[in-house]
Amino acid sequence: MSNGSSADKSFRYLISCFRARVKTYIQVEPVLDYLTFLSGEVKEQILRTAATQGNTPAAELLLNTLEKEVWPLGWTQEFVEALRRAGNPLAARYMNPELTDLPSPSLETAHDECLQLLNLLQPTLVDKLLVKDVLDPCVGQDLLTTEDRNRIFAAENNGNESGVRELLRRIVKKENWFSTFLNILHQTGNNELVQELTGVVWSEKDAVFLFTEKQQLSHAKGPEIKELLPSAADEPNAEEDCSPEKNALDSSLAVSSEVSESDTSLAEGSVSCLDESLGHNSNMGSDSGTMGSDSDEEKVAERASPEPELQLRPYQMEVAQPALEGKNIIICLPTGSGKTRVAVYIAKDHLDKKKQVSELGKVIVLVNKVILVEQLFHKEFKPFLKKWYSIMKLSGDTQLKISFPEVVKTYDVIISTAQILENSLVNLENGEHAGVQLSDFSLIIIDECHHTNKEAVYNNIMRRYLKQKLKNNSLKKENKPVVPLPQILGLTASPGVGGAKNQGEADKHILKICANLDAFTIQTVKDNLDQLKNQVKEPCKKFAIADETREDPFKEKLLEIMTRIQTYCQLSPMSEFGTQNYEQWAIQMEKKAAKEGNRKDRVCAEHLRKYNEALQINDTIRMIDAYNHLDSFYTDEKEKKIAAAEDNDESEDDDKQGDNLKAPLKLDATDIFLLNLFFENKNMLKKLAEDPKYENEKLTKLRNTILEQYTRTVKSIRGIIFTKTRQSTYALSQWISENEKFAEVGVIAHHLTGAGHSSEFKPMTQNEQKEVIRKFRTGKINLLIATTVAEEGLDIEECNVIIRYGLVTNEIAMVQARGRARAEESTYVLVAHSGSGVVDREIVNGFREKMMYKAIHHVQTMKPEEYTHKILELQMQSIFEKKMKIKRSIAKQYKSNPSLITFLCKNCSVLACSGENIHVIEKMHHVNMTSEFKFWMINQVKITDFKEGKRGTTTQGRCVRRGIHPNITLLYNQGDRRKEKSEMSGHEHQVQHGPMYCIVDFDSSHW
Repeated sequence: MSNGSSADKSFRYLISCFRARVKTYIQVEPVLDYLTFLSGEVKEQILRTAATQGNTPAAELLLNTLEKEVWPLGWTQEFVEALRRAGNPLAARYMNPELTDLPSPSLETAHDECLQLLNLLQPTLVDKLLVKDVLDPCVGQDLLTTEDRNRIFAAENNGNESGVRELLRRIVKKENWFSTFLNILHQTGNNELVQELTGVVWSEKDAVFLFTEKQQLSHAKGPEIKELLPSAADEPNAEEDCSPEKNALDSSLAVSSEVSESDTSLAEGSVSCLDESLGHNSNMGSDSGTMGSDSDEEKVAERASPEPELQLRPYQMEVAQPALEGKNIIICLPTGSGKTRVAVYIAKDHLDKKKQVSELGKVIVLVNKVILVEQLFHKEFKPFLKKWYSIMKLSGDTQLKISFPEVVKTYDVIISTAQILENSLVNLENGEHAGVQLSDFSLIIIDECHHTNKEAVYNNIMRRYLKQKLKNNSLKKENKPVVPLPQILGLTASPGVGGAKNQGEADKHILKICANLDAFTIQTVKDNLDQLKNQVKEPCKKFAIADETREDPFKEKLLEIMTRIQTYCQLSPMSEFGTQNYEQWAIQMEKKAAKEGNRKDRVCAEHLRKYNEALQINDTIRMIDAYNHLDSFYTDEKEKKIAAAEDNDESEDDDKQGDNLKAPLKLDATDIFLLNLFFENKNMLKKLAEDPKYENEKLTKLRNTILEQYTRTVKSIRGIIFTKTRQSTYALSQWISENEKFAEVGVIAHHLTGAGHSSEFKPMTQNEQKEVIRKFRTGKINLLIATTVAEEGLDIEECNVIIRYGLVTNEIAMVQARGRARAEESTYVLVAHSGSGVVDREIVNGFREKMMYKAIHHVQTMKPEEYTHKILELQMQSIFEKKMKIKRSIAKQYKSNPSLITFLCKNCSVLACSGENIHVIEKMHHVNMTSEFKFWMINQVKITDFKEGKRGTTTQGRCVRRGIHPNITLLYNQGDRRKEKSEMSGHEHQVQHGPMYCIVDFDSSHW
């Protein structure tokens, strides 16, 4: 048959559609035995691939060969028959040109979930299952062929575990494998494993039912059964599966929502071994049995697995190149340029190369926000990697019933919040079994890696890496084996300059980030810069400056009230009203007064803070919002105080009966003054707040900006307003929804805030965040009012307008927010008061951004020797600083609680005294004046101040129990197991972990 024939063309199309599925079901070697039309040379090449790279690459090569070459008449039927005879029935069902036996989507899904469950519990099966118990029953029930049995038996020579792994690899290629395997496990007495796989206890009746069902369906092969199969029109009914296997599966998967959600991705990578009770597909082909018509091809295309191509643009490949060579790098690309896609490409390349050399590859992607776990999993890593590798997502919201180490063992790619990895590393360091180490991974990808500094969780993880790297350097010099370390890949849109005031400090900051990530270099686009600029559009930047000279009687009234409160409690802050500094002062004053028991100052400071918040709200949004903030607070305060006063009146009679009852708080003079002060001015404040002529000029600028942007184009438009507080996001969202002018131009607004908890405003849950972002992507919402949660990392649809409403932080935030304006002819607007300093800070951030790119260029052009020296120097400095911080923390701990220090006799282990018993006289003499210490005779004292956390020398005394004279040495090096010698005895003693000890050593000359 010619290559251009309809049947051959259709068959090749069938291969292309189901390649990802079929190649996982073919056991290549036995299939080749039945393919007489293949030459010996071709077979040898495929067998060689199977031996060196594995079965799946060999199956891929076989399919490619069949698809591209011209073969003799009847080759398609011979191939399908070879699949059946070699024990590959599932592959045969997909390759049948008549499409009469094509598995339905529901059957594929059922199998994929079963396979996912098996992968998850494989460590348990490998540990508990004995191959010899199930091998013959599997052959007897056609779950394995004779050749399968021989291969498994050969693998068992390397241990039972190897045999179990080989068995599991082979049974999943067979039809009806899941329920058949459950039945075999039950019959062989492995009921615990059945329960592990199903989540329910299987009875004898269940097992018989499954076996009987299997027998009935396995014999239903003839034409008569096809009349009973559902037609194409009835296909949806097949998905309503009520079989025991599906019920067991549902029960099992219900244990962990994450299992069912995270990787039904295996549907494209290792496919349908299907639930037998659901039946087969009906004839979807033409009457002739071929599938040459367009309608047939469309049906097959609908069933085919989606295969998105993982390709990089030239500028992306440019920055990825060193990482593809296995080097640690930082990739610095603007927001919207595809940093994460580059990371996916590098991860796949890394795992592919590991597989080629038969090494274990393990990738973990670290993020610093829970919502980013979902985003990276569903939008990036899963779509592009699921055909080849298993992927799992983990975060604090994950309800998973297995430990993190088990996840690491089971999956190829893990996307996780960094804190989960940090916790597991700490667990292992503390001697717990449920922990991992960095050497368990071969590649670590760190998203938003500019956070790898100071005490951030990224940096805590990387410090462990650097410590091991330095240890490895020492081990190499001693010709000892080293601990393998993973490759590091950092991603950022802007590493920033860390508050640098000059170019030298900016250079050092970039070097510090590179050192913390042990980066070979920091990569930016150079050769393909024009392409990058075409891909990432620079928005038009504008300033909308509001006049600060407006009349504001509402603000003046608030200042008058605050001045009266300060006079009442005689407090004189140095900061201006309405500023962040004033708020900090009020908080500190409130804490100080609480410690001192000064209720008057504490309550006044609390109320001043509320008025200061009202001033900030008035400066940001509407006067009525500021008024409502105060009214809500004082209404609540009044209700609490009145309730307390009423309780006090009622308790007077009780006090007469029992003096030991605790009386409630009384309404004192300070409470009366503060409540009266607000309610006396309440009406005036409300009247001023509702007067439109005193409206916030900055809010007017914001309104004009929104209306201008949303009326300038007829195309769909999306925008984000960044503001400082959650309260302002709620207030602005309400303001927009209440203003009809916004609705007239089609503005549909909603707030978006973080998931962290706040005492006053309810945080958004992860699901609420995802729902808002989903609506924003689909256009149901076209204006987000967000806090900084939307600046960094979140994959938000490209926007036409970005407005920073009085909010300016640093150059990193500026770059991140500006990067959201990715649409054509987009606009970036800063709305602020003329004298607020916000515009000046934005201009400074612009200069810092230029300084950042200049610093990156300086680092990139450093001589390799100089760069390496600087990086090593900064790494050692980081480790040393951490050690010193720990020591200072320990010293502070023992200084605040000397009782943790104990003096023990080394010979008889008698407790001599504790640190709290030591008194300092004239800042130099340390003595113990307790009666218990009379049992010791102190001859000389040379102990330094233990409260300063220093090491002492010795003191001589007499042990009453043993009648000998000890040398008492005070040591302060907790956790530092160094040996030191006592000055007088010459004997060694050792510092112990845990509470600090004073080791008492005995000189042998006194025996």
